[in-house]
Amino acid sequence: MVKQRGRRRNRVFAAATLAALAALPAVAAAPAEELRWRTQAARVTIARDEWGIAHVHGRSDADAVFGAIYAQAEDDWGRIERNYLVALGRTAEADGEAAIWADLRQRLYVDPADLAARYRRSPAWLRQLCRAWADGLNFFLATHPGVHPQVLTRFEPWMALSFTEGSIGGDIERIDLSALRRFYGGGTAPALALATPPVPDGEPRGSNGIAIAPANTADGRALLLINPHTSFFFRAELQMTSDAGLDAYGAATWGQFFLYQGFNRHLGWMHTSSGVDSVDEFAETVERRNGRLVYRYGRRWRPVQSAPVTIGYRKPDGSLGEYRVVALRTHHGPLVAERAGHPIAEALMWRPVPALEQSWLRTTATDLHHYLKVAALQANSSNGTLYADDRGHIAYLHPQFVPRRDDRFDYARAVDGADPGTDWHGLHGFATLPNVVDPAVGWAHNTNDWPWDAAGPDSPKAAAFPRYMDRAGPNPRGRHADELLVGVRDWTPARLIAAAFDAHMPAFDTLLPLLAADWRALPPGDPLRARLAEPVVLLSGWDRRWGLASTETTLACFWGDQLGPAARDFAGAERLNLSRYIAERATPAERLAALDRAVDRLNRDWGGWRVPWGRVNRFQRLDDAAVPHFNDAKPFTPVPFASAQWGSLASFGARSYPDTRAWYGTSGNSFVAVVAFGPRVQAWGVTAGGESGDPASPHFADQAARYAEGRLRPIHFWPDELAGHVARRYRPGDPAPATAPPDR
Repeated sequence: MVKQRGRRRNRVFAAATLAALAALPAVAAAPAEELRWRTQAARVTIARDEWGIAHVHGRSDADAVFGAIYAQAEDDWGRIERNYLVALGRTAEADGEAAIWADLRQRLYVDPADLAARYRRSPAWLRQLCRAWADGLNFFLATHPGVHPQVLTRFEPWMALSFTEGSIGGDIERIDLSALRRFYGGGTAPALALATPPVPDGEPRGSNGIAIAPANTADGRALLLINPHTSFFFRAELQMTSDAGLDAYGAATWGQFFLYQGFNRHLGWMHTSSGVDSVDEFAETVERRNGRLVYRYGRRWRPVQSAPVTIGYRKPDGSLGEYRVVALRTHHGPLVAERAGHPIAEALMWRPVPALEQSWLRTTATDLHHYLKVAALQANSSNGTLYADDRGHIAYLHPQFVPRRDDRFDYARAVDGADPGTDWHGLHGFATLPNVVDPAVGWAHNTNDWPWDAAGPDSPKAAAFPRYMDRAGPNPRGRHADELLVGVRDWTPARLIAAAFDAHMPAFDTLLPLLAADWRALPPGDPLRARLAEPVVLLSGWDRRWGLASTETTLACFWGDQLGPAARDFAGAERLNLSRYIAERATPAERLAALDRAVDRLNRDWGGWRVPWGRVNRFQRLDDAAVPHFNDAKPFTPVPFASAQWGSLASFGARSYPDTRAWYGTSGNSFVAVVAFGPRVQAWGVTAGGESGDPASPHFADQAARYAEGRLRPIHFWPDELAGHVARRYRPGDPAPATAPPDR
């Protein structure tokens, strides 16, 4: 009987392989490679649910990776290629000269030959996953001749090591492009490459995570809120399972084969950008001696290392040009700027193999002990983690890559690289990090704020840790989370979802009374007294809760926007969040002038200053352009929640554009999920817009209304939950039917 079942399985496998072969057009690949692709595709099944979300199953974990990356490519090939152009430092080959400096910044760390060597030395299991990843992408291109890559026509397994951290804005991106351009640009760079990079919009990026212990829930199950705040359409939502035991669901940054935020049947993880100082600048003392560049370290002079870097870029006529740079570095890191006559070396984590290991292995962890064993790889430099599991454990875990330093020095500024005392001295171990595991209070949270408020009275104490453990400080979202969590012991999934969309904006609790006091202090004859009387009265009587019909929300957010760019610059320079800067550093005259400008702007653009927030604040997805654009005349979805900088947990980073009067969101809530852990994990989620990047797909914006309403849909994690919700079941390489009837 066993042999008969085996022969039948082999016949089914052979038939699937032949079907994949028939679907494969001629490609420029070796026969053995084609056979490998087809053989692996036959071991993979992709089930698309009613929201277009891929539930991928493979015999092995590598098979699941092959299918998952193939499914991602089906959904948004353009974003995958874009992410790897950035990661590999090859964006200028598509975008032209203006991208040279971003590419150089990346190439100071990412060297193809070095990554290929690291790949060859990596564990066999990781090489298998990387090979499956590259094969899945190459198979997609082979079976989709209508897809025309801008640059990357073939993927190699080592390329996966260039992009191992799934958060928005990696450590390398902290290097200032303007300073890098001045340091390496000289007079030889193409003219466009010397242009000033665009100024960011200033909307804070980050996330919310909340973990609640069974003692504080109505049914004794631990709960986890997963609420990343990123640019929209930044990640794919999918499930990955295998016969080898893989069973995880969550959000994968486009092009990565691991789930960055998510859960499996036992536990869940939510990453929040941390204020830990894990990237430092060293001011070097450099001289030229005997024709060589050397730098001082203690009483000795060491040679400055150099390596040629060639950046390809597309010229206006479509041909490719090259920009050559000799990159310089000390033992601290590459030289990236010059200040006061001192070249600046950038020190940061560059451990691509352990980083990819940690990112993958956490998805397979089965309990807290296993998860902490994975964390011991110490290759997470920038993200705190909120954790919960089916055994009732919860935790806030600080980033694990935290260099030990002498706390006498202020590492928020460049330190003297010639002083050996400023060097990094290994990494902090788990016991010396501000972690919180199973706090007695029964909850933990992080909102990109300091860890000293992660678990109320059970939080770590700042005085027990070096200053470099946090540079972020508190923020209004942290205060909001405390308001919701303190004293509540009957949490349910529905209540946690409601909390994630609670309308309070606590920053205005502080700011608006100040504004009213500023107005009252005006002299009787000041024209602003009469002009701002009604707006001040309106804001003073407001409950500081957003809503579609709220005219107060519109006025308050326009006021904050008018305080905008200049205040953000000053706030950043003084390491304060914007609301705190407005309260403590802005003058009464500046606050009142901003309100006056806000009223004028509303009158000019909307014909009056009492405008419902739902008319102004909009979600709109017109196409899948890398740089979004908007049209006031096109359909939109009104969004009630507002910017995270005012303390809204549900974040919607929106602004107007040169050709719009309405505000359109491009960042904030992206993937939102609530997970309940017990004998049988349950989850609910929503994604900004929809799963597909194809405007013709029914899943391009089919979740927009649910997203705006905070109406999470059930996640189909278990096979019996997925049954009845499968719109299409297929293998990679199968031709798409003209219409795909639901699998009922």
